[in-house]
Amino acid sequence: MKLAEVRRLFAREMLAIAGVTGNERLENAFARVPREKFLGHGRWHILTPWSHQNVDEQDPAVVYQDVVIALDEERGVNNGSPSLHAHWLDVVAPRPGDRVAHIGAGTGYYSAILSELVGPDGRVTAVEYDSGCAERARENLSSRRNVDVVHANGCFWPEKKSDVVYVNFAIPRPADPWIENLKPGGRMIFPLGIPNSTRSHGRSLNGVGIAATRLEKGYAASSAWPVSFVFAEGLTPEPGNDEIRNLYRSLRNGGWDDVKSLVWKQPVDSANCWYVGPDWSLSYSAVAP
Repeated sequence: MKLAEVRRLFAREMLAIAGVTGNERLENAFARVPREKFLGHGRWHILTPWSHQNVDEQDPAVVYQDVVIALDEERGVNNGSPSLHAHWLDVVAPRPGDRVAHIGAGTGYYSAILSELVGPDGRVTAVEYDSGCAERARENLSSRRNVDVVHANGCFWPEKKSDVVYVNFAIPRPADPWIENLKPGGRMIFPLGIPNSTRSHGRSLNGVGIAATRLEKGYAASSAWPVSFVFAEGLTPEPGNDEIRNLYRSLRNGGWDDVKSLVWKQPVDSANCWYVGPDWSLSYSAVAP
């Protein structure tokens, strides 16, 4: 079987696992991007819930399954779960011509898929904190004229108004630019999470995906699966940090499925919220029409 056919089957399977139906553009994007190009040289380390195994780089077909592949084992960074990203990308629905900020781009695999979704009239800014990953992303994405790679702290991006903010590291609160530089009608998704208690390659669940859409009078929000993401680099919470402790309590208690809005720098009734941070919250109340 040709590798292009393997990718097409992979794309269909990832969307099916994610419960995504009728999204031909997303299927095509997954089918067009060669995952093996973004995994580096040498032996690949595939991580599954039951085993870790090295595979021969000469057989790229083995990476077209719903597994994560280590990019930096010491830091717990991997290439990400394709089915999870299929779900998230369906949620934020990048459109042709959209301006997208990919925060925590790693070596650029999902930036490439985003570039397929926004097309030649769109723009993807791939922001990566780690200098090594940023350099690899720049090389991997060099042929994509609608992608810019930035080596920077993703908590300070995007610098311009964006249609989609797509975040790939766990953090206890959304960064101000993610919220305030989201265009009206823009969509955002990020892993709301706490530091992992283990270094098991980031596989232990440490947060929940939060999706938000900017409306005229606020931000509609919902949850998008429990998740495991590496915690934000450069952000080291102090021991006993109240924000981390309160978020841990909310995550432990569950109930995120009923979240309907993200309240940003406004007073709230804490009794009607799933989580209340220092200057933002996730509320059970819908945005007022």
